[in-house]
Formats: sequence, structure tokens, C-alpha cells
Amino acid sequence: MRVLLCLGSNRGDRLRLLKKAGDFIRDLPGMKILARSSVYETQARGMEDQRDFLNQVLEVETNMAPPDLLAACKKIESLLGRKTGARWGPRTMDIDILTCGDEVINRKDLVIPHPRLAERRFVLVPLTEIAPGLRVPVWDQTAAELLAFCSDKGRVVRYRARQSHFRRKNR
Repeated sequence: MRVLLCLGSNRGDRLRLLKKAGDFIRDLPGMKILARSSVYETQARGMEDQRDFLNQVLEVETNMAPPDLLAACKKIESLLGRKTGARWGPRTMDIDILTCGDEVINRKDLVIPHPRLAERRFVLVPLTEIAPGLRVPVWDQTAAELLAFCSDKGRVVRYRARQSHFRRKNR
């Protein structure tokens, strides 16, 4: 099954944490990463008095059932130091399941597609980068169409790791 995941971090070494999360996901049984978006620096939402997030979307192929995938994502978050805290508060790692093929799931512990996917520019920009034509169940629109009509105007910019302050002198 083709699955899209959104990774986010705003505590610690955010870029390293995204890479580690991707490594853990890649190493799950029956999991293959098909595509990775660029990394984007995004404005925090909800509790806005916190550090900006780094976000990335992964497209994966898996034979895991959605509840098992959710459990695996929660375990990875925990391994990377996530603690339960305030909703929308700072975190070392957040992994959201955006879509699982054409499945629509509406359970107390798992809703797919992600219920706020269409409201989140920080998800739609990287999603559209790697899967612009993905038709999202429930909304029956493509990722690109959802982005075009998204009312969220939060800042989402491609992240470039800081260059060293030291320059080599030509001699």
C-alpha cells in the first residue's frame, strides 16, 4: 500500500532527528521509501511561542496495516525522545499518517486521511512537491488542488542547512 507520512521536529537537532526518523521508517519490516520531499522550515501553529518546525513528507510502500503503522510511528517518536505534553506544543518528533492508499478510516485512535491535511500548508507544500497528482480520499481533490485552495498562510520555506562561518583562504 502507498502511504504518505509527514515528519516534524522543533526541538533538539531538528535536521538530524528527521534523518533518524527516516532511517527508522526505512528499517521497518516490509517498508520501502519511494520518495522524500525537501525539508521545509515552517511556522509553529497552535502554540505559536515556540521554535519553528522542520517538516518533510515521505512516500512509502508498506504491507503494514494502518493500526500497526500508527503503533510503529508512535514507537519511533518515543525512541527519538518525544514526551507527551501540551497539544501543538514543542516536540522532538511528530509523525502523522496523511494517507494510506484509498483507505478511509474513522476511529477514535486513527483517522485517515489526516483530518486536518487540507488546512495545513506545512503539510501540503512538501506533499505537493512529491505527489502533486495524489487524489486524497474524502476531499476527492489532488494534493495540488488542496494546496491551491488552502486558507493557511503560515510561512513554509525550503530549508537550507547553515553554512560554516569559516572560509578556506586561497593561498
